[in-house]
Amino acid sequence: MLAVALSRRLLDLVWVTLAAAGVLLLGAPASDVDRAGIAFALGAGACWALYVVVGKRVSATWPLRSGLTASIVVAAVVLLPIGLASSGEQLADAGVLARGLAVAVLSSVIPYGLELAALRRLSASTFSILLSLGPAIAALVGAVVLHQTPEPLEAVAIACVVAASIGSSRAARQALPPPD
Repeated sequence: MLAVALSRRLLDLVWVTLAAAGVLLLGAPASDVDRAGIAFALGAGACWALYVVVGKRVSATWPLRSGLTASIVVAAVVLLPIGLASSGEQLADAGVLARGLAVAVLSSVIPYGLELAALRRLSASTFSILLSLGPAIAALVGAVVLHQTPEPLEAVAIACVVAASIGSSRAARQALPPPD
C-alpha cells in the first residue's frame, strides 16, 4: 500500500500489483482465517509503512550513525517498561545483559544500519517492495535448512513477490539520473 501511495509511474503500480497478487496467493489456502489475525497483520503492515516513511526521513536528515542511535534509543525506551514488567530482576543478570546486547547488535543495529543506508539511496516505494523479499528468503532457508518444500501455489506466490521486487529495483535504477 505504501508503494502505491508513493507511486509516480504506472510501472510502479504493475510491480505493486504483482507483489499484492503474490501475498494474496500465499493467504489463499487458508479457509478459516481469524479476524484478529487479519487485524494484527494489517496493524503490522501499517507499522512497517510507518517505519519506511520515518526511516526515509531519518536517513535523509540525520547522519547515519546519529539516526541509527536515536532510533535504537527510542525503541529501547518504548520497550523498556515491557521488559521490566515481564522480566524484572532477571535483567540485572550480567549473562542476560550480555546475550541481550549480542541480540540487539545482531538483530537490530546491523540490519537497521544497513536499511538506513539503503533508504538514503532508494525511494521509499522501492524500499517497501524490497522488504517484501523477507518471506522469499524465509522460504529458501526453510527449504534448505528444514527441508520444507513450498507447495506449488506457495512457490508461484513467492515468485510473484520476488519478480515484483526485482522489477521495482530495476525500474528505480533506470529512473535515477546518471552519475556526474
